[in-house]
Amino acid sequence: MKNRNHVFVYGTLRQHEVNHRLLKEAKCISRQCWTNGILYDTGYGYPAMVPSPRQKVYGELYEVSAEQLHRLDELEGYKGVGKGNHYDRITQVIHSDFATTEAYVYVYSRSHQCDFPEIRFGDWKCHRYLQQDELLYFAYGSCMDDKRFQEAGVKQQFEAIVGCGVAENYSLAYTRKSHDGGRADLIESMDHVEGKVYQITSETLSYLFRREGVTAHIYRPSFIDVTINHKTYRNVLTFLVVDKEEEVAPPPHYATEILRGANGFVSDRYYHKLADDLNVKFGLKHD
Repeated sequence: MKNRNHVFVYGTLRQHEVNHRLLKEAKCISRQCWTNGILYDTGYGYPAMVPSPRQKVYGELYEVSAEQLHRLDELEGYKGVGKGNHYDRITQVIHSDFATTEAYVYVYSRSHQCDFPEIRFGDWKCHRYLQQDELLYFAYGSCMDDKRFQEAGVKQQFEAIVGCGVAENYSLAYTRKSHDGGRADLIESMDHVEGKVYQITSETLSYLFRREGVTAHIYRPSFIDVTINHKTYRNVLTFLVVDKEEEVAPPPHYATEILRGANGFVSDRYYHKLADDLNVKFGLKHD
């Protein structure tokens, strides 16, 4: 398209953040994408990314017009190459669930780099919302089932069930290859995923982080929109696979957990889709 540009945003320009209004009319290409870099907290209410091959920064990818790009330049203090910018605008490779592309990224100018604290997980939303005392948590896989909660002695931390949540523009896929088979993940698509939404406190995060292998970079926390009974809840916690692979069949015990947790809670149509997918994709049949 003529005069269209791709821009990767990772801070206050993201969905529901304070400067997102500048992208209100822009086309969102991906809400779960990443590029190589390190994210820092400037202490001024916005983050700064520094390019680095060692880590990942998560954000969103937009298609913008020349006029919209100019407004972003003004916000980021970018005047042109070598003109004493607050943020420099460079081009980097952006990775999403369905494509790899190049896009503009605003990165901190070398002249402004200093000893800011690094943002954990490379995700501004996690930096902001994981500090809350209470959170909504969207479980779409085995955490819909409470058997392991009971065995771990944490069942009481998951007793506040808000309802059946629907995450639009995602599909469920088994992209995490474990020693005995696949584990569930959300990937961006035109479909939707249903799951169980819990209200949890910050003390529950330690259990979820252990179970999801967060410190081992198996899953990462992420915040998405979820609809419950036609009401949209913003910035709901969920967990996504970090290094996605081709789908692999989950072990029967894991598939059983998902179906047991979903049965009677998600819609009948979605439950049958879960069961049919396990059968058609992997030959796993459940009564």
